[in-house]
Amino acid sequence: MSEVRIWCLRHAESENVTARIAGAVPRSPLTTRGRRQAVDVTRTLRDEPITGIYCSTALRAQQTAAPLASDRDIDITTLSDLNEVGIGEHEGTADPAVRRHTAEVLRAWIVEQDLSQRVGDGESGYQVVTRTSRAFEQIATAHPGETVVVVGHVASLGVTLSRLCGLGRSVWGTPLAHASPFLVTWDRATWRCRSWPR
Repeated sequence: MSEVRIWCLRHAESENVTARIAGAVPRSPLTTRGRRQAVDVTRTLRDEPITGIYCSTALRAQQTAAPLASDRDIDITTLSDLNEVGIGEHEGTADPAVRRHTAEVLRAWIVEQDLSQRVGDGESGYQVVTRTSRAFEQIATAHPGETVVVVGHVASLGVTLSRLCGLGRSVWGTPLAHASPFLVTWDRATWRCRSWPR
């Protein structure tokens, strides 16, 4: 059987989230709670025959993947295509107005299917979906019939998987919880996510 099973998860709780800082924020580490959540992932996926672990280049994603990689003695592969949405000139801001606008843009991408919008001079939805889809295709092609893990980010995973798996607007209003794995499969023809985390 050539079906690829990909356990996807948003990174564990990180300092940029608790400080309400917007953007990709690549150097933000996990909080103490986030480090515990990352360890818990190894228990959640204990019985899975994992052969590969992938994550974005962000520190918080790498720190989330690290306990699982150590437990399985598997190297982590970082892919910049899995990074969080870039918001350009607004990167790293704590301005509530920018955070609101970021949420409005994400809603337009997912609910209205309008991928042309962007925050400031940041990425458009087309750019995010293109690069994140490319990462998933690369991973799936490298692991036929295997089970792997992908650690990513709430916005880039949300908009991309809503489109790849045909979930559409149903994912809106249920942002991914930290460090909660959910299964996505690819059978060489169709992407499926049987249960979006609620």
